[in-house]
Amino acid sequence: MKCAVPLAIAIGLAGPAWTQTPAANADTPRGTLANSQQAAEPGKGSNTFTEDQARSRIEDRGFSGVTGLKKDGDGIWRGKATKNGTAIDVAVDYQGNVFPN
Repeated sequence: MKCAVPLAIAIGLAGPAWTQTPAANADTPRGTLANSQQAAEPGKGSNTFTEDQARSRIEDRGFSGVTGLKKDGDGIWRGKATKNGTAIDVAVDYQGNVFPN
């Protein structure tokens, strides 16, 4: 029995492998990774974000009342913020990823 669709066409219909596993979806804020891809802790590096930009990143993740932002020796902005009525420590790394600590 012959196959009705040549193998080359069937493979092409499946699309390239990289389309099968999306990284971050459209709801992921720019500069942040999908939860499954984000590192467990802030990355050390040369952080070019200003204090206002770091504050905006934190607020974009649903936090409010951001206070005490200071850049540490590893290039990580650290401060305090509130989410769902709970005050927690937060950090923004050089890639713009936000980490509740």
